Amino acid sequence: MEEYQRVILSPSDSILDAIKVINENVPKLALVCDQDRSLLGVITDGDIRRALLSHVDLNGPVSYVMCKTPIFAGIGTSTQDMLALMRREKIQALPILDLSRRVVGIETFMHATAPVASHESAVFLMAGGFGTRLRPLTQNCPKPLLKVGPRPLLESILLSFIECGFKTFYISVHYLSAQVKEHFLDGSAWGVNITYIEEESPLGTAGAMSLLENKIEAPLIVMNGDLLTKVDFSALLAFHESNASKATMCVREYSMQVPYGVIESKGSQITGITEKPVEHYFVNAGIYVLSPEVVNDLEPNEPLDMPDLLNELIEEKRKVSLFPIHEYWLDIGRLGDFEQAQTDILEHFS
Repeated sequence: MEEYQRVILSPSDSILDAIKVINENVPKLALVCDQDRSLLGVITDGDIRRALLSHVDLNGPVSYVMCKTPIFAGIGTSTQDMLALMRREKIQALPILDLSRRVVGIETFMHATAPVASHESAVFLMAGGFGTRLRPLTQNCPKPLLKVGPRPLLESILLSFIECGFKTFYISVHYLSAQVKEHFLDGSAWGVNITYIEEESPLGTAGAMSLLENKIEAPLIVMNGDLLTKVDFSALLAFHESNASKATMCVREYSMQVPYGVIESKGSQITGITEKPVEHYFVNAGIYVLSPEVVNDLEPNEPLDMPDLLNELIEEKRKVSLFPIHEYWLDIGRLGDFEQAQTDILEHFS
């Protein structure tokens, strides 16, 4: 099957089907076509994230979110012209249509084969926790070094960032820190540079960054060291910069159904009844981007958690953005999560 055939959906397919196609294929977009393979619309990663922000029902049809006026190239267009068009329109993939508007191919920047551009931004991985909820597994082994599949959890995280072109890493350590440092050393075995941030006492999810010896000059990606995810970190960084945000938080959608009929009222009068409504929320996914001035202004050795830092920025009217993620994500906080990760690692990271 040719690459473009794997990303074709019908108008009756669901938004969840589109998410699966986007996450599993290099072009990172879905093509919505009729029975004759005529292009009706396209769905990009950005369309999915906007749908998540609007709490669109993901079981609904793809027509709810697709762009009905997609940019495309005609058959016979040179590769050079298609790449120029993608650069001009700031898109990552381009459907190729014949004279009857039928899809006959797709062109991309070929990320899989082209050298990955290095990022100036560094990555700060928080790996100093005690892993209390995973005991007895963490009795003599720090949680970041617990094996998920063939390698330690933190190594899988490191590799995910390396695949996106990140070369500079800070790892905050505290509990059984010597084991973490002995495993990764200076990072040269992976072709990267690792600096360790030693917390004499736990400083919270934001406080450890105050121990950085030098000022940073580019946005810093910060991530909990107990997550497995397929988030596109390059896209996250680009989102943060394009929005001129001081901080960006990755979020996941969390839905909760009220098991009763909810009554709306005014005084003693009922104004409406909603049977078993579903409430939608965004929850913290443990991945952030912080602009240099935010990190550089932290008080040294001052305990601080990330939610408190972000609330301070919000109170100061500094722009804090949210980046909804639809990619695979798992917080390995409990034994059940750890067992689930052993299965997921084979499906998503093999």
